[in-house]
Amino acid sequence: MEEAHSSNQTPLLNKKHHNHLHRTGNVWTAVAHIITGVIGAGVLSLAWSMAQLGWIAGPLAMVLFASVTLISTYLLCNCYKTPDPEVGPVRNQSYIDAVNMNLGKTNARVCGLFVQVGLYGMGIAYTITSAISLRAIQKSNCYHNEGHNAECYFGDAQYMLAFGVVQLILSQINNFHNIQWLSVVAAIMSFAYSIIGLGLGIAKVVGNGYIKGSIRGISTSTTGEKVWLVSQALGDISFAYPYSLILIEIQDTLKSPPSEKDTMKTASIISISATTFFYLCCGALGYAAFGDKTPGNLLTGFGFYEPYWLIDFANMCIVLHLVGGYQVYSQPLFANVEKWVSVKFPDSGIIHKDFKLKLPLLPAFKLNVLRLCFRTIFVASTTTIAMLFPYFNQVLGVLGGIYFWPLSIYFPGQMYFKQRNVEAWSLKWVMLQSFSIVCLPLTLFALVGSIEGLITARLK
Repeated sequence: MEEAHSSNQTPLLNKKHHNHLHRTGNVWTAVAHIITGVIGAGVLSLAWSMAQLGWIAGPLAMVLFASVTLISTYLLCNCYKTPDPEVGPVRNQSYIDAVNMNLGKTNARVCGLFVQVGLYGMGIAYTITSAISLRAIQKSNCYHNEGHNAECYFGDAQYMLAFGVVQLILSQINNFHNIQWLSVVAAIMSFAYSIIGLGLGIAKVVGNGYIKGSIRGISTSTTGEKVWLVSQALGDISFAYPYSLILIEIQDTLKSPPSEKDTMKTASIISISATTFFYLCCGALGYAAFGDKTPGNLLTGFGFYEPYWLIDFANMCIVLHLVGGYQVYSQPLFANVEKWVSVKFPDSGIIHKDFKLKLPLLPAFKLNVLRLCFRTIFVASTTTIAMLFPYFNQVLGVLGGIYFWPLSIYFPGQMYFKQRNVEAWSLKWVMLQSFSIVCLPLTLFALVGSIEGLITARLK
Protein backbone atom coordinates (compact mmCIF):
# COMPACT_ATOMS: atom_id res chain seq x y z
CA MET A 1 0.00 0.00 0.00
CA GLU A 2 1.37 3.41 -0.92
CA GLU A 3 0.32 6.97 -0.31
CA ALA A 4 -1.52 8.39 -3.32
CA HIS A 5 -2.14 12.01 -2.49
CA SER A 6 -3.30 14.33 0.22
CA SER A 7 -6.73 15.93 0.07
CA ASN A 8 -5.94 18.23 2.96
CA GLN A 9 -7.87 21.34 1.93
CA THR A 10 -9.78 24.08 3.60
CA PRO A 11 -13.60 23.98 3.43
CA LEU A 12 -13.51 26.88 0.94
CA LEU A 13 -11.21 24.98 -1.41
CA ASN A 14 -13.41 21.90 -1.08
CA LYS A 15 -16.43 24.01 -1.97
CA LYS A 16 -14.68 25.41 -5.05
CA HIS A 17 -13.64 21.90 -6.03
CA HIS A 18 -17.25 20.78 -5.71
CA ASN A 19 -18.55 23.65 -7.83
CA HIS A 20 -16.16 22.68 -10.64
CA LEU A 21 -16.96 18.96 -10.38
CA HIS A 22 -17.53 17.38 -13.79
CA ARG A 23 -21.22 16.44 -13.80
CA THR A 24 -22.40 14.12 -16.56
CA GLY A 25 -25.87 13.08 -15.39
CA ASN A 26 -28.97 13.58 -17.52
CA VAL A 27 -32.70 12.99 -17.21
CA TRP A 28 -32.33 9.21 -17.71
CA THR A 29 -29.53 8.71 -15.18
CA ALA A 30 -31.67 10.72 -12.75
CA VAL A 31 -34.65 8.48 -13.52
CA ALA A 32 -32.43 5.44 -12.84
CA HIS A 33 -31.30 6.88 -9.48
CA ILE A 34 -34.88 7.75 -8.50
CA ILE A 35 -36.34 4.38 -9.46
CA THR A 36 -33.49 2.63 -7.67
CA GLY A 37 -34.30 4.66 -4.57
CA VAL A 38 -38.09 4.60 -4.77
CA ILE A 39 -39.04 1.15 -6.11
CA GLY A 40 -37.36 -0.74 -3.34
CA ALA A 41 -38.41 -2.90 -0.45
CA GLY A 42 -41.60 -0.87 -0.13
CA VAL A 43 -43.27 -2.18 -3.30
CA LEU A 44 -43.38 -5.71 -1.89
CA SER A 45 -45.45 -4.66 1.12
CA LEU A 46 -48.11 -2.74 -0.83
CA ALA A 47 -50.43 -5.70 -1.45
CA TRP A 48 -50.49 -6.27 2.32
CA SER A 49 -51.13 -2.56 2.88
CA MET A 50 -53.96 -2.62 0.35
CA ALA A 51 -55.44 -5.61 2.16
CA GLN A 52 -55.56 -3.69 5.46
CA LEU A 53 -57.18 -0.61 3.89
CA GLY A 54 -59.57 -2.15 1.36
CA TRP A 55 -60.45 -1.37 -2.23
CA ILE A 56 -61.26 2.34 -1.74
CA ALA A 57 -58.90 3.60 0.96
CA GLY A 58 -55.94 1.56 -0.33
CA PRO A 59 -55.63 3.11 -3.82
CA LEU A 60 -56.53 6.56 -2.47
CA ALA A 61 -53.72 6.34 0.12
CA MET A 62 -51.19 5.43 -2.58
CA VAL A 63 -52.28 8.29 -4.84
CA LEU A 64 -52.21 10.68 -1.86
CA PHE A 65 -48.63 9.80 -0.89
CA ALA A 66 -47.53 9.95 -4.55
CA SER A 67 -49.08 13.42 -4.91
CA VAL A 68 -47.40 14.66 -1.74
CA THR A 69 -44.07 13.31 -2.98
CA LEU A 70 -44.46 15.07 -6.35
CA ILE A 71 -45.34 18.40 -4.68
CA SER A 72 -42.35 17.98 -2.36
CA THR A 73 -40.14 17.27 -5.36
CA TYR A 74 -41.14 20.49 -7.10
CA LEU A 75 -40.43 22.50 -3.97
CA LEU A 76 -37.07 20.80 -3.29
CA CYS A 77 -35.82 21.11 -6.88
CA ASN A 78 -35.75 24.88 -6.42
CA CYS A 79 -33.53 24.54 -3.36
CA TYR A 80 -30.50 23.00 -5.08
CA LYS A 81 -29.12 26.44 -5.94
CA THR A 82 -29.17 29.42 -3.58
CA PRO A 83 -30.31 32.18 -3.48
CA ASP A 84 -31.62 31.94 -7.07
CA PRO A 85 -32.93 28.50 -8.14
CA GLU A 86 -31.71 29.07 -11.73
CA VAL A 87 -28.24 30.65 -11.41
CA GLY A 88 -27.34 30.21 -7.75
CA PRO A 89 -24.42 30.82 -7.52
CA VAL A 90 -24.19 28.51 -4.47
CA ARG A 91 -24.85 24.81 -5.01
CA ASN A 92 -26.22 22.81 -2.09
CA GLN A 93 -24.67 19.36 -2.02
CA SER A 94 -27.33 17.80 0.19
CA TYR A 95 -30.77 18.24 1.73
CA ILE A 96 -29.11 19.43 4.96
CA ASP A 97 -27.05 22.06 3.10
CA ALA A 98 -30.23 23.37 1.47
CA VAL A 99 -31.99 23.69 4.83
CA ASN A 100 -28.93 25.37 6.34
CA MET A 101 -28.73 27.96 3.54
CA ASN A 102 -32.45 28.73 3.58
CA LEU A 103 -33.56 28.24 7.19
CA GLY A 104 -30.39 28.47 9.30
CA LYS A 105 -28.26 26.17 11.42
CA THR A 106 -30.87 25.25 14.05
CA ASN A 107 -33.30 23.95 11.44
CA ALA A 108 -30.42 22.23 9.64
CA ARG A 109 -29.51 20.31 12.82
CA VAL A 110 -33.10 19.14 13.29
CA CYS A 111 -33.39 18.23 9.62
CA GLY A 112 -30.04 16.46 9.76
CA LEU A 113 -31.31 14.20 12.53
CA PHE A 114 -34.28 13.07 10.44
CA VAL A 115 -32.18 12.68 7.29
CA GLN A 116 -29.48 10.59 8.95
CA VAL A 117 -32.02 8.40 10.78
CA GLY A 118 -33.89 7.92 7.51
CA LEU A 119 -30.77 7.03 5.51
CA TYR A 120 -29.50 4.74 8.26
CA GLY A 121 -32.89 3.08 8.53
CA MET A 122 -32.94 2.36 4.80
CA GLY A 123 -29.74 0.38 5.24
CA ILE A 124 -31.44 -1.71 7.94
CA ALA A 125 -34.59 -2.23 5.87
CA TYR A 126 -32.65 -3.25 2.77
CA THR A 127 -30.57 -5.72 4.76
CA ILE A 128 -33.72 -7.34 6.16
CA THR A 129 -35.40 -7.51 2.75
CA SER A 130 -32.38 -8.98 0.99
CA ALA A 131 -32.14 -11.75 3.59
CA ILE A 132 -35.87 -12.50 3.28
CA SER A 133 -35.51 -12.77 -0.51
CA LEU A 134 -32.45 -15.03 -0.31
CA ARG A 135 -34.25 -17.23 2.21
CA ALA A 136 -37.29 -17.28 -0.09
CA ILE A 137 -35.16 -18.75 -2.89
CA GLN A 138 -34.09 -21.59 -0.58
CA LYS A 139 -37.68 -22.14 0.58
CA SER A 140 -39.01 -22.07 -3.00
CA ASN A 141 -36.62 -24.83 -4.02
CA CYS A 142 -37.53 -26.81 -0.90
CA TYR A 143 -41.28 -26.55 -1.62
CA HIS A 144 -40.68 -27.57 -5.23
CA ASN A 145 -38.66 -30.64 -4.23
CA GLU A 146 -40.51 -31.69 -1.07
CA GLY A 147 -44.06 -30.51 -1.78
CA HIS A 148 -46.03 -27.42 -0.81
CA ASN A 149 -46.91 -28.82 2.63
CA ALA A 150 -43.30 -29.56 3.56
CA GLU A 151 -41.76 -27.94 6.64
CA CYS A 152 -39.28 -25.63 4.92
CA TYR A 153 -37.95 -23.37 7.67
CA PHE A 154 -34.64 -21.57 7.29
CA GLY A 155 -32.88 -18.83 9.24
CA ASP A 156 -31.87 -15.53 7.68
CA ALA A 157 -28.87 -14.44 9.80
CA GLN A 158 -26.33 -15.93 7.39
CA TYR A 159 -27.92 -14.09 4.47
CA MET A 160 -27.78 -10.79 6.33
CA LEU A 161 -24.10 -11.37 7.02
CA ALA A 162 -23.44 -12.18 3.34
CA PHE A 163 -25.28 -9.01 2.24
CA GLY A 164 -23.24 -7.04 4.79
CA VAL A 165 -19.96 -8.35 3.36
CA VAL A 166 -20.98 -7.24 -0.15
CA GLN A 167 -21.93 -3.78 1.14
CA LEU A 168 -18.64 -3.58 3.04
CA ILE A 169 -16.82 -3.78 -0.28
CA LEU A 170 -19.17 -1.53 -2.29
CA SER A 171 -19.18 1.10 0.45
CA GLN A 172 -15.59 1.95 -0.39
CA ILE A 173 -16.85 3.55 -3.64
CA ASN A 174 -15.78 7.15 -3.27
CA ASN A 175 -19.04 9.07 -3.73
CA PHE A 176 -22.49 9.32 -5.34
CA HIS A 177 -21.03 10.38 -8.70
CA ASN A 178 -19.31 6.99 -9.07
CA ILE A 179 -22.39 4.75 -8.74
CA GLN A 180 -24.45 5.67 -11.82
CA TRP A 181 -23.78 2.22 -13.33
CA LEU A 182 -24.96 0.57 -10.11
CA SER A 183 -28.21 2.56 -10.19
CA VAL A 184 -28.91 1.60 -13.81
CA VAL A 185 -28.49 -2.11 -13.00
CA ALA A 186 -30.62 -1.75 -9.85
CA ALA A 187 -33.38 0.12 -11.72
CA ILE A 188 -33.57 -2.67 -14.33
CA MET A 189 -33.80 -5.24 -11.54
CA SER A 190 -36.59 -3.30 -9.79
CA PHE A 191 -38.68 -3.22 -12.95
CA ALA A 192 -37.99 -6.93 -13.52
CA TYR A 193 -39.29 -8.14 -10.16
CA SER A 194 -42.19 -5.67 -10.17
CA ILE A 195 -43.32 -6.97 -13.58
CA ILE A 196 -42.95 -10.58 -12.38
CA GLY A 197 -45.06 -9.82 -9.30
CA LEU A 198 -47.59 -8.13 -11.57
CA GLY A 199 -47.72 -11.11 -13.92
CA LEU A 200 -48.04 -13.64 -11.11
CA GLY A 201 -50.86 -11.60 -9.60
CA ILE A 202 -52.74 -11.54 -12.91
CA ALA A 203 -52.25 -15.29 -13.34
CA LYS A 204 -53.51 -15.95 -9.81
CA VAL A 205 -56.64 -13.81 -10.30
CA VAL A 206 -57.39 -15.54 -13.62
CA GLY A 207 -56.83 -18.92 -11.96
CA ASN A 208 -59.19 -18.05 -9.10
CA GLY A 209 -61.84 -16.92 -11.56
CA TYR A 210 -62.86 -13.95 -9.42
CA ILE A 211 -61.43 -10.92 -7.59
CA LYS A 212 -60.92 -11.32 -3.85
CA GLY A 213 -60.98 -8.57 -1.22
CA SER A 214 -63.53 -6.09 0.09
CA ILE A 215 -64.13 -2.39 0.50
CA ARG A 216 -63.35 -2.60 4.24
CA GLY A 217 -60.18 -4.67 3.90
CA ILE A 218 -59.16 -7.59 6.11
CA SER A 219 -61.52 -8.44 8.97
CA THR A 220 -60.07 -8.57 12.48
CA SER A 221 -61.32 -9.88 15.82
CA THR A 222 -61.22 -6.45 17.51
CA THR A 223 -61.48 -2.81 16.45
CA GLY A 224 -58.18 -2.03 18.16
CA GLU A 225 -56.35 -4.64 16.10
CA LYS A 226 -57.82 -3.16 12.91
CA VAL A 227 -56.70 0.34 13.88
CA TRP A 228 -53.11 -0.83 14.49
CA LEU A 229 -52.99 -2.71 11.17
CA VAL A 230 -54.34 0.31 9.27
CA SER A 231 -51.69 2.53 10.87
CA GLN A 232 -48.95 0.05 9.89
CA ALA A 233 -50.30 -0.02 6.33
CA LEU A 234 -50.09 3.77 6.09
CA GLY A 235 -46.54 3.63 7.43
CA ASP A 236 -45.60 1.04 4.80
CA ILE A 237 -47.05 3.18 2.00
CA SER A 238 -45.20 6.26 3.23
CA PHE A 239 -41.99 4.20 3.28
CA ALA A 240 -42.59 3.36 -0.38
CA TYR A 241 -41.95 7.03 -1.27
CA PRO A 242 -38.58 7.84 0.38
CA TYR A 243 -37.47 10.06 -2.49
CA SER A 244 -36.97 13.33 -0.57
CA LEU A 245 -34.02 11.83 1.32
CA ILE A 246 -31.81 11.73 -1.79
CA LEU A 247 -33.33 14.23 -4.24
CA ILE A 248 -30.70 16.96 -3.95
CA GLU A 249 -27.83 14.46 -4.07
CA ILE A 250 -29.26 13.12 -7.35
CA GLN A 251 -29.72 16.65 -8.68
CA ASP A 252 -26.06 17.34 -7.90
CA THR A 253 -25.03 14.71 -10.49
CA LEU A 254 -26.79 16.49 -13.39
CA LYS A 255 -25.07 18.46 -16.12
CA SER A 256 -26.37 21.79 -17.40
CA PRO A 257 -27.78 23.15 -19.66
CA PRO A 258 -30.66 22.51 -19.42
CA SER A 259 -30.92 23.68 -15.84
CA GLU A 260 -30.63 21.02 -13.14
CA LYS A 261 -33.98 22.16 -11.77
CA ASP A 262 -35.85 21.52 -15.03
CA THR A 263 -34.09 18.20 -15.66
CA MET A 264 -34.91 17.04 -12.14
CA LYS A 265 -38.59 17.97 -12.46
CA THR A 266 -38.87 16.06 -15.72
CA ALA A 267 -37.12 13.02 -14.24
CA SER A 268 -39.37 13.18 -11.17
CA ILE A 269 -42.58 13.23 -13.20
CA ILE A 270 -41.45 10.23 -15.26
CA SER A 271 -40.23 8.27 -12.24
CA ILE A 272 -43.06 8.95 -9.81
CA SER A 273 -45.70 8.30 -12.49
CA ALA A 274 -44.06 4.99 -13.40
CA THR A 275 -43.58 3.89 -9.81
CA THR A 276 -47.11 4.84 -8.76
CA PHE A 277 -48.53 2.85 -11.69
CA PHE A 278 -46.49 -0.17 -10.61
CA TYR A 279 -47.47 0.35 -6.98
CA LEU A 280 -51.17 0.44 -7.78
CA CYS A 281 -50.93 -2.60 -10.06
CA CYS A 282 -48.84 -4.69 -7.66
CA GLY A 283 -50.90 -3.70 -4.63
CA ALA A 284 -54.26 -4.19 -6.31
CA LEU A 285 -53.42 -7.45 -8.07
CA GLY A 286 -51.80 -8.90 -4.96
CA TYR A 287 -54.91 -8.13 -2.91
CA ALA A 288 -57.23 -9.32 -5.69
CA ALA A 289 -55.32 -12.61 -5.85
CA PHE A 290 -55.15 -13.42 -2.13
CA GLY A 291 -57.78 -11.34 -0.34
CA ASP A 292 -57.60 -11.76 3.44
CA LYS A 293 -54.60 -14.10 3.04
CA THR A 294 -52.41 -11.51 1.32
CA PRO A 295 -48.80 -12.05 2.52
CA GLY A 296 -46.74 -9.26 4.09
CA ASN A 297 -44.17 -9.57 1.29
CA LEU A 298 -45.71 -10.41 -2.09
CA LEU A 299 -42.80 -12.43 -3.50
CA THR A 300 -41.51 -14.05 -0.32
CA GLY A 301 -44.72 -14.79 1.61
CA PHE A 302 -45.43 -17.86 -0.56
CA GLY A 303 -48.78 -17.01 -1.95
CA PHE A 304 -47.00 -18.13 -5.13
CA TYR A 305 -45.24 -21.51 -5.29
CA GLU A 306 -44.91 -22.12 -9.01
CA PRO A 307 -43.19 -21.67 -11.37
CA TYR A 308 -40.50 -21.94 -8.74
CA TRP A 309 -37.72 -20.84 -11.10
CA LEU A 310 -39.56 -17.58 -11.78
CA ILE A 311 -39.99 -16.96 -8.04
CA ASP A 312 -36.26 -17.59 -7.62
CA PHE A 313 -35.39 -15.21 -10.46
CA ALA A 314 -37.66 -12.48 -9.07
CA ASN A 315 -36.12 -12.76 -5.62
CA MET A 316 -32.60 -12.65 -7.07
CA CYS A 317 -33.61 -9.45 -8.92
CA ILE A 318 -34.77 -8.04 -5.58
CA VAL A 319 -31.41 -8.83 -3.99
CA LEU A 320 -29.45 -7.26 -6.87
CA HIS A 321 -31.65 -4.18 -6.70
CA LEU A 322 -31.18 -3.86 -2.96
CA VAL A 323 -27.40 -4.10 -3.36
CA GLY A 324 -27.57 -0.90 -5.46
CA GLY A 325 -30.35 0.69 -3.41
CA TYR A 326 -28.32 0.34 -0.20
CA GLN A 327 -25.55 2.42 -1.77
CA VAL A 328 -27.94 5.03 -3.17
CA TYR A 329 -29.12 5.76 0.37
CA SER A 330 -25.83 5.19 2.18
CA GLN A 331 -23.59 7.39 0.03
CA PRO A 332 -25.34 10.67 1.07
CA LEU A 333 -24.94 9.71 4.74
CA PHE A 334 -21.29 8.84 4.18
CA ALA A 335 -20.75 12.20 2.50
CA ASN A 336 -22.48 14.13 5.31
CA VAL A 337 -20.48 12.49 8.11
CA GLU A 338 -17.14 12.54 6.31
CA LYS A 339 -17.60 16.19 5.33
CA TRP A 340 -18.32 17.07 8.98
CA VAL A 341 -15.22 15.19 10.19
CA SER A 342 -13.04 16.81 7.49
CA VAL A 343 -14.16 20.30 8.50
CA LYS A 344 -13.72 19.47 12.18
CA PHE A 345 -10.16 18.22 11.65
CA PRO A 346 -8.82 20.15 8.63
CA ASP A 347 -5.14 19.46 9.39
CA SER A 348 -5.36 15.72 10.07
CA GLY A 349 -3.18 13.79 7.64
CA ILE A 350 -4.81 10.46 8.51
CA ILE A 351 -8.27 11.75 7.60
CA HIS A 352 -7.36 13.51 4.35
CA LYS A 353 -4.78 11.19 2.77
CA ASP A 354 -5.71 8.52 0.24
CA PHE A 355 -3.68 5.36 -0.23
CA LYS A 356 -3.38 3.10 -3.24
CA LEU A 357 -3.96 -0.60 -2.66
CA LYS A 358 -2.91 -3.13 -5.29
CA LEU A 359 -4.16 -6.70 -5.01
CA PRO A 360 -3.11 -9.56 -7.32
CA LEU A 361 -5.12 -9.77 -10.56
CA LEU A 362 -7.09 -6.62 -9.67
CA PRO A 363 -6.61 -2.97 -10.70
CA ALA A 364 -5.25 -0.60 -8.07
CA PHE A 365 -7.84 1.32 -6.08
CA LYS A 366 -7.75 4.09 -3.50
CA LEU A 367 -8.48 3.72 0.20
CA ASN A 368 -8.96 6.37 2.84
CA VAL A 369 -8.59 5.61 6.56
CA LEU A 370 -11.67 7.63 7.56
CA ARG A 371 -13.75 6.13 4.76
CA LEU A 372 -12.61 2.58 5.55
CA CYS A 373 -13.24 2.81 9.31
CA PHE A 374 -16.52 4.76 9.35
CA ARG A 375 -18.16 2.88 6.51
CA THR A 376 -17.15 -0.49 7.97
CA ILE A 377 -18.75 0.47 11.30
CA PHE A 378 -21.87 1.71 9.48
CA VAL A 379 -22.37 -1.53 7.53
CA ALA A 380 -21.65 -3.68 10.59
CA SER A 381 -24.18 -1.76 12.70
CA THR A 382 -27.01 -1.88 10.12
CA THR A 383 -26.42 -5.62 9.72
CA THR A 384 -26.49 -6.19 13.49
CA ILE A 385 -29.72 -4.23 14.02
CA ALA A 386 -31.35 -6.01 11.08
CA MET A 387 -30.51 -9.34 12.73
CA LEU A 388 -32.05 -8.17 16.01
CA PHE A 389 -35.28 -6.80 14.41
CA PRO A 390 -35.96 -8.84 11.23
CA TYR A 391 -39.60 -7.71 10.96
CA PHE A 392 -40.30 -6.53 7.43
CA ASN A 393 -43.65 -4.69 7.54
CA GLN A 394 -43.15 -3.18 10.99
CA VAL A 395 -39.65 -1.82 10.28
CA LEU A 396 -40.84 -0.24 7.02
CA GLY A 397 -43.76 1.39 8.80
CA VAL A 398 -41.60 2.86 11.57
CA LEU A 399 -39.12 4.34 9.07
CA GLY A 400 -41.87 5.81 6.91
CA GLY A 401 -43.56 7.32 9.96
CA ILE A 402 -40.31 8.92 11.16
CA TYR A 403 -39.15 10.77 8.07
CA PHE A 404 -42.10 11.28 5.70
CA TRP A 405 -43.71 14.37 7.27
CA PRO A 406 -40.63 16.42 8.17
CA LEU A 407 -38.67 15.71 4.98
CA SER A 408 -41.45 15.50 2.39
CA ILE A 409 -43.84 18.13 3.77
CA TYR A 410 -42.54 20.45 6.49
CA PHE A 411 -39.03 21.47 5.41
CA PRO A 412 -39.81 21.76 1.65
CA GLY A 413 -42.70 24.08 2.49
CA GLN A 414 -40.65 26.23 4.85
CA MET A 415 -37.83 26.58 2.31
CA TYR A 416 -40.35 27.56 -0.36
CA PHE A 417 -41.70 30.33 1.92
CA LYS A 418 -38.17 31.63 2.47
CA GLN A 419 -37.03 31.52 -1.16
CA ARG A 420 -40.17 33.07 -2.59
CA ASN A 421 -40.69 35.52 0.30
CA VAL A 422 -44.24 34.26 0.81
CA GLU A 423 -46.08 36.54 3.25
CA ALA A 424 -47.71 35.08 6.34
CA TRP A 425 -51.47 34.56 5.95
CA SER A 426 -51.36 34.94 2.19
CA LEU A 427 -53.32 32.32 0.19
CA LYS A 428 -50.19 30.27 -0.64
CA TRP A 429 -49.02 30.40 2.97
CA VAL A 430 -52.40 29.28 4.36
CA MET A 431 -52.74 26.44 1.83
CA LEU A 432 -49.28 24.98 2.42
CA GLN A 433 -49.48 25.36 6.20
CA SER A 434 -52.92 23.74 6.27
CA PHE A 435 -51.62 20.90 4.13
CA SER A 436 -48.72 20.40 6.53
CA ILE A 437 -50.93 20.48 9.63
CA VAL A 438 -53.41 17.97 8.17
CA CYS A 439 -50.65 15.50 7.20
CA LEU A 440 -48.91 15.58 10.60
CA PRO A 441 -51.47 13.55 12.63
CA LEU A 442 -51.72 11.04 9.77
CA THR A 443 -47.96 10.47 9.90
CA LEU A 444 -47.94 10.24 13.70
CA PHE A 445 -50.76 7.69 13.53
CA ALA A 446 -48.70 5.57 11.14
CA LEU A 447 -45.59 5.89 13.33
CA VAL A 448 -47.29 4.93 16.60
CA GLY A 449 -49.04 1.94 15.05
CA SER A 450 -45.86 0.68 13.45
CA ILE A 451 -43.91 0.99 16.71
CA GLU A 452 -46.65 -0.98 18.45
CA GLY A 453 -46.41 -3.66 15.76
CA LEU A 454 -42.62 -3.81 16.05
CA ILE A 455 -42.75 -4.22 19.85
CA THR A 456 -45.46 -6.87 19.59
CA ALA A 457 -43.49 -8.83 16.98
CA ARG A 458 -40.32 -8.64 19.09
CA LEU A 459 -42.07 -9.87 22.25
CA LYS A 460 -43.77 -12.85 20.58
